[in-house]
Amino acid sequence: MRFLGIDLGWTSGASGLCCLGWSAGCLHLLNLERRQPTEDILGWVDHWALANQGAIIAVDAPTLIPNETGMRLPDKLTHRYFGRYHAGCYPANLRRPFAQRTVAFGLSLEARGFVHAPLIVAQQQGRFQIEVFPHPAMVHLFKLNRILKYKKGKLAQRYSEMLKLRQYILEILPTLEPSLNFAASGHLDDSGLPEIPVSGSALGSALKAVEDQLDSLICAYVAAHWWYWGIERNWVLGDATEGYIIVPAPDELGD
Repeated sequence: MRFLGIDLGWTSGASGLCCLGWSAGCLHLLNLERRQPTEDILGWVDHWALANQGAIIAVDAPTLIPNETGMRLPDKLTHRYFGRYHAGCYPANLRRPFAQRTVAFGLSLEARGFVHAPLIVAQQQGRFQIEVFPHPAMVHLFKLNRILKYKKGKLAQRYSEMLKLRQYILEILPTLEPSLNFAASGHLDDSGLPEIPVSGSALGSALKAVEDQLDSLICAYVAAHWWYWGIERNWVLGDATEGYIIVPAPDELGD
């Protein structure tokens, strides 16, 4: 199985892309990058999830939007369960300017055989797609009291918070089940993660590039967590009719 994470640019921005592979009982980082045109992103999907290969694609974007106005059920549920962590998601409806792009992207994945999987048999082979949202996932995976605020604010704060995210990925994901083994990634720095820039004339855009990639890695990990555990250790916020978001459940033993 392979697990693809896509931090989709909702309008025309670049998208972070991550592919994790499963072998020898753990996950391995196979690819981490950014692409922009939809055709290039789908070409990347075709390369890393071959037609005869099992894969789950986790997309950070609303690919199912049944409502003309207002908020979807999963959007409301993120605010109910994660609002106190500042992790409620942006409301989606068909009148939003991004709706056509995000829904069309989900349909393009369906045309490639990736069916929506708001329910799954743990460790089942197949080709699936799910919607995810990195902030609530990180709240549970990293046991945060609030989200890491690396997306907005002053550059110094974004840098500091992104540094925490990178460190949590490197230190915590290898300790979870399924484990992400960076040591076997084959990269010279033993992780394959992009370095976080400290300065430069285009520091804001450079931080955004790292942000997209780290978000896509979280998406890919959530895909693997969903495949590995199913509903035993994951929450499903919503359903296939009203839209849904998959979130790893909190570690009850550690809470």
